[in-house]
Amino acid sequence: MDNRTWFREAGFGMMVHWGLYSVLGGQYKNRIAKPYAEWIQSRFAIPIREYEPLASVFNPICFDADAWVRLAKSCGMQYIVVTSKHHDGFAMYHSRADRYNIVDATPFHRDVLAEIAEACYKHGLKLGLYYSQDLDWHEMHGGGYLTEPVGCCGVSWDNSWDFPDPSKKDYSICFENKILPQVKEILTGYGDLCLIWFDVPNTLTREQSRTLYDLVKQYQPDALINSRLGNGVYDYVSLGDNEVPETFPEHMESDENSCDGFKPSPYGLYETAATLNDTWGFSAYDQNWKTPEELQRIRTHLQGLGINYLLNVGPDSLGRIPAPAEAILREAFAS
Repeated sequence: MDNRTWFREAGFGMMVHWGLYSVLGGQYKNRIAKPYAEWIQSRFAIPIREYEPLASVFNPICFDADAWVRLAKSCGMQYIVVTSKHHDGFAMYHSRADRYNIVDATPFHRDVLAEIAEACYKHGLKLGLYYSQDLDWHEMHGGGYLTEPVGCCGVSWDNSWDFPDPSKKDYSICFENKILPQVKEILTGYGDLCLIWFDVPNTLTREQSRTLYDLVKQYQPDALINSRLGNGVYDYVSLGDNEVPETFPEHMESDENSCDGFKPSPYGLYETAATLNDTWGFSAYDQNWKTPEELQRIRTHLQGLGINYLLNVGPDSLGRIPAPAEAILREAFAS
């Protein structure tokens, strides 16, 4: 079975947003980050010198890759998509390209992606990896500085608080020195991948999008690439966050914060990534959980349209999927 057929038939997957932001849990200096806890560094313009030390206390001793994968399997999920690097620039794997990663910078010293990949292989679940290819708040030359902050969940798309002068920024430096090497690392270090989930393409040129697309196909020819790579270079469409269309999306409306343009899926493949509450990353303050009945209704509706449902969990800094999230998933989907 080719990967496009598999993706169309899979229908249901788990997304995992996990990183340094999980340590803060949605709170910084008595202020609560809403709606997205994983955007907390930008939401409150936390300087790198204050955000970086979170790594020194990030020690997820309760992390159990087997438990995560077994939960997904028990709910009928066919694949799992895990954040290898989010917008804060922190790698959740052992990156040789940048020591700002979970192995080199934390007391945990374990490559969680390797453990998740092994658990997926053991239990027969396909693995996909999320990678923020444009925004990187740990880098002066991270992307986003060409885009007005309308629509973002922080003060700006780029790190404008540590590096306020956009005229001095050159995304191509970040692209060549960090993005390309790290994407190659995740493509070559974790076995067969079913997909690469890129995000927020504000700055990439078409040539850069094509370079990343070709890199994925070079090392993981069967891996599908979502539309948030940008510039109309992709295999399947990621609909808007929590977007549940009434009818099949035969065409797409152009997103002002995307360089995709107006283009349908080349293979008729669509996916809705969605949250269980309001946030993607862990927040101790977001208890606005969807009911099992609502999740069942959404899944049934999307399934009827032929759209995959990628349902997110946000583990805490100890590596635990929040108890309400697990309970809701099990009640809604576990057989």
